[in-house]
Amino acid sequence: MEEKKVTWLELFYDLLFVAAVATATHVLLYVEKGYIQPEYLLKFALMFIPIWWSWTGQTMFINRFGQDFLHQRIFMILQMLFVLIMISSLSVDFDQYYLPFLIGYIGLRALTAIQYLVVQSLEEGDRKKVALFLGTRFWIGVIISFFSIFFDSWIRYTVLYAGVIVDIIVPVYGRKYLVKVPTNTAHLLERFALLTLILFGESVVSTLSVLQPQKGDWNSISFSIISFILIISMWWQYFDNVEKKVNKSIQRAGQTIVYGHLFILMSLSMIAASIKLMFLHEIHYSFILYFVFSSVLLYFIATSIVFHQYRYEQHRLKIYHLGLFLGILAAFFIINLIMVVPNIVIMGELTLFFIIYAKFTTT
Repeated sequence: MEEKKVTWLELFYDLLFVAAVATATHVLLYVEKGYIQPEYLLKFALMFIPIWWSWTGQTMFINRFGQDFLHQRIFMILQMLFVLIMISSLSVDFDQYYLPFLIGYIGLRALTAIQYLVVQSLEEGDRKKVALFLGTRFWIGVIISFFSIFFDSWIRYTVLYAGVIVDIIVPVYGRKYLVKVPTNTAHLLERFALLTLILFGESVVSTLSVLQPQKGDWNSISFSIISFILIISMWWQYFDNVEKKVNKSIQRAGQTIVYGHLFILMSLSMIAASIKLMFLHEIHYSFILYFVFSSVLLYFIATSIVFHQYRYEQHRLKIYHLGLFLGILAAFFIINLIMVVPNIVIMGELTLFFIIYAKFTTT
């Protein structure tokens, strides 16, 4: 397959979306009476999923049909304006800023759909069919989400997410068309890896902004070091797989990579929030235990599934590997449930888990 390089405009585009993700993640830092209330967990998901899908939609268009033409650059720049509108609306008080959020999301998805309709007039055969299918079907979700403007309270969000879900399902429904125009796997993995890398960087920066070691405070220094090793271990596992263990010549619809990364990116945000909350000691022990271990489990499952299909045969994990990892994670969790341990010990356990996970999946 023809080599497809990531453009500088795509990288600039990513930066705006990472800012949106960071803003959505901030919702997880609102703690009341030692807990993240279900309302905030829901708001995090309500913000995160449309952000991920907006970025993914444009990325998939570029992967299949993108060329560094002037009109495509203009489309991306226009999308950035809608991203800025979306970012300005991301707040704990989500209801108050719902309209600009909706405008940002609808604008992003509509521009992506329009690009498919534009490019289908220039394509032939299966490529034309795919572009026409996506360019017309994506409007269904966009229109449904738009109608949420006419409702209030929970009905508004039900209608919005009905449109988002329809939008997300369209490529799955159209898989029989998409497999005839497979993704450029190397480009797709690189795009998601670059976004993931920036999120890792955001995790380090945001963590260090909170974990400012005080002079002589060795607990803070130790927690900072362990947190950094944890993030590095996750980075090592992820990017060694991307660079050395996966067969980028495999041509598929790319849906495992696309949908799997929703959970990878969400879990990264949740882990970053967990690190901050554990350091600040503002959260109840049992809650943070369930929250951080659930986040790590989600990351583990998502990365295992995403990379499994694309790994070279000799590098694929066996059932006993998965059993070993799950056993280690379960053992740490049960021990911590039975016996209350300091947060720094929990961080050390998770760091050890990721070191073992990185070791087994990158050798």
